[in-house]
Amino acid sequence: MKPFSFDYDMSDDLERCYTAGLRILNYRFNSEAELRAKLDRKEFPRDAIDAAIERLRREKWLDDSRFAAAFVRTRLRKGIGRLRIKRELMAAGVESATIAQALDLPDHDDRAAAIASARKRLTALRRRDDDGTIRQKLIAYLFRQGYDSSIAMDVVREAMAAGRKN
Repeated sequence: MKPFSFDYDMSDDLERCYTAGLRILNYRFNSEAELRAKLDRKEFPRDAIDAAIERLRREKWLDDSRFAAAFVRTRLRKGIGRLRIKRELMAAGVESATIAQALDLPDHDDRAAAIASARKRLTALRRRDDDGTIRQKLIAYLFRQGYDSSIAMDVVREAMAAGRKN
């Protein structure tokens, strides 16, 4: 049996914190701020968190640029607009410059994505609402999805006109 000791070995905390960070990142890629908050909730000492974060960054397990780029690609595929993605990345603690770089995708057509999203939503709205409320609900939906107001208004106008022709 090991005798009780008041000696505190910080290397144990560092290793446990690092391992916890790897486990978290294995489950889902996180921003540095998200990972820091999760490790803090696990009540690791601040210096252990700092050291673990630095090691994870050095070993390329943690990279806000890669996180933001992957996040943007995933959210755009789901039909989410750039404004909402930007808000979500800011909430995840990603720096503005990193967000701007990740959102700089000249080959992505926001208008086409908004049209696809509006058409899908319009089908559901038509089943239960009348034309008087559909327009407002569709515009509000596109705003919540993160599309610019000019794109949203234009797309809804076009979708409503196309819907009347069918």
